[in-house]
Amino acid sequence: MRALICREWGGIDGLQIGEMTVPEPAADEVLIRVKATAVNYADAIMVAGKYQTKPQLPFSPGLETAGVVEACGAEVTSFKPGDRVMAVLAYGGLAEYAVAPAAETFRIPDGMGWAEAGAFAIAYISSHVAIRWQGRLEAGETMLVLGAAGGVGLTAVEIGKAMGARIIAAASTEEKLAVAKEHGADDTINYSTDRLTEQVMALTGNNGVDVCFDPVGGPLFDAALSSLGWGGRIVLVGFVGGIPQIPANRLLVKHRAALGSSLRYFRWYAPDKLKRSVEELLRWYGEGKLKPLITHRFPLERSVEALRLLTDRQAFGKVVVELEPG
Repeated sequence: MRALICREWGGIDGLQIGEMTVPEPAADEVLIRVKATAVNYADAIMVAGKYQTKPQLPFSPGLETAGVVEACGAEVTSFKPGDRVMAVLAYGGLAEYAVAPAAETFRIPDGMGWAEAGAFAIAYISSHVAIRWQGRLEAGETMLVLGAAGGVGLTAVEIGKAMGARIIAAASTEEKLAVAKEHGADDTINYSTDRLTEQVMALTGNNGVDVCFDPVGGPLFDAALSSLGWGGRIVLVGFVGGIPQIPANRLLVKHRAALGSSLRYFRWYAPDKLKRSVEELLRWYGEGKLKPLITHRFPLERSVEALRLLTDRQAFGKVVVELEPG
């Protein structure tokens, strides 16, 4: 099969299209004939050898995918060949075939195309578990979303609105803020020109926000932490801007909390909550409350270009590699 192959740790420019053996599903896995796979910033981190897990070389990156079940492992009873599915992967989505645990494979709802399905799992599920289970967002509360037009940030905007919260979207350009506004943001802040904390306090009557969804980290973290009101929760889901340090005394002020959220740990330790998250997300999709934004589509041969949009921070919404458009 054709695949984007990482043969040594390093930058994404070292990746090449080549031939690999079609993987065989384990007893609890399904083999998927890939139709579309979204790229994620974590793919570049994995290729550099700096991700939480390091696959055995050579391997194909790609943490999510959508396609048709080709074969099922001996213990799989929930799927059959021919089923349309999307899945969360350990790696391997940027190839013509990929294997996924059956427990992390989900049926594609009617009306969802391949590209939408290939871009749905990581961003929406990661945001939902972070906001629902870690951030404990409630209807009527206010949530600040950093990187609000990114692949994950934009899903947080939509999920927060579906949960009945007021959403303050923050991003680095007016173009990105306009996208966040189109997807439900109530207010916007351009943190490249305005002081984040001051603007949040002005928008909230000096009360601060209840939850901050932070996939950025870096220098913005300090201002975001200061933007929390009493009992506020900042949920860290990524560090594209750098890994911040948290002075513990800052958490005592206003009874604030800093929480981490990673989809991989819900997969391992809280599969019941993961299942409930997926059920709620697919219901919202069916109700028209979630509208995945795909801004770029590339063939497999141009996968490196797709990844470069993320590493250069030039993308908003999701970037998808299509093996079969539709």
